[in-house]
Amino acid sequence: MKAAVVPAVSSSWQIKDVPQPQPGSDQVLVKMHASGICYTDVHQTLGHLPGQFPRILGHEPVGEIVAVGPDVTTRKVGDRVGSAWIQSTCGRCEWCQRGRRMFCPYLKGTGGDAQGGHAEYMPMNADATYLIPDKVSYEQAAPIFCAGYTVYSGLRWADPQPHERVAVLGIGGLGHLAVQYAKAAGFETIAISHSPDKDKIIRDLGADEVVRDGTSLTAAGGADIILSTFNSTKSMVDSIQGLRPDGRFIVMGADAEPLSLSLIELLFKRIKIIGSQQNGPEYLYEALDYVAQGKVKSIIETYPLAELRRLTSALRTAKLGSAPCSQGNRQSVQSPPVSTGSWATQKQCPVSSRNRKGSFQHPIFVYRDRRAGDTRI
Repeated sequence: MKAAVVPAVSSSWQIKDVPQPQPGSDQVLVKMHASGICYTDVHQTLGHLPGQFPRILGHEPVGEIVAVGPDVTTRKVGDRVGSAWIQSTCGRCEWCQRGRRMFCPYLKGTGGDAQGGHAEYMPMNADATYLIPDKVSYEQAAPIFCAGYTVYSGLRWADPQPHERVAVLGIGGLGHLAVQYAKAAGFETIAISHSPDKDKIIRDLGADEVVRDGTSLTAAGGADIILSTFNSTKSMVDSIQGLRPDGRFIVMGADAEPLSLSLIELLFKRIKIIGSQQNGPEYLYEALDYVAQGKVKSIIETYPLAELRRLTSALRTAKLGSAPCSQGNRQSVQSPPVSTGSWATQKQCPVSSRNRKGSFQHPIFVYRDRRAGDTRI
């Protein structure tokens, strides 16, 4: 099969013929139809995250099951499935037994310790697969297995209450989905964006109001929840002033700078700073269901596989105008005229770029295969 292989740390991706995997015990073999790319792929390529080289990346993989391994009873050939970050865990540690598999010290991540989706075929653990609703295309499904799952998990982890207001900091690959999820869930939604030229599309995504910073958020009445999909610590600190008493600031993107807070504000406003990742499979189910209902939609463009090197180079420098998503012999790109999101924790590490007016901050690519034997990344 053909796959995008990263031969060594900091090397260019190469399209190579590699042995086609076969499903082992408790595994299924998936013919890839789409595989999202985000800035985490760059971190992995540069060796910032654990993993052996050569490696096949891709942690937003979706496709059709073409073979099942021994003892698999919950999946069958023909199922449309995807897999999120967790491919397997030990099942024996405290955190696995508590049902918090994301904290397992022996976790194997999709595209990390286990093969990812930037290939024609991918073996997946059967219990790590999730059925894709019939009404959701492969292109639309792929970004939800990371970007959508992450931001919707953050919203649910914030425990929003009726009549509360939700603000989204950073309207890129993650943020443009976060705005839609907050609105779909019935909350008054405010976007915090520094770029006036993006206001129209932000409102088209469902935002009730657009503000520029924490001061203007405060002037607009503040927010009970801020979903931070941005990577700028400075912007995070600024926006926190817009939290209302008992407000929750949900961190889903980060940079290397420490977050400095006023303990007086923390004490007297009783605000909370909460880290969030992909917090449970029920949230992925709900995130996909909103897409199936037509209430959430990723913005996609397509590019040919032949442009993979250019796309990955552009991703490294964050110069893409949207989020790429491979499709058939073309790659599609998620493209609101804003920064595309990276992922919090292992998956979402946003990249800030103002190199191009209207460009995304964190591009998300999706590979889509329309014909048998066609590989697109």
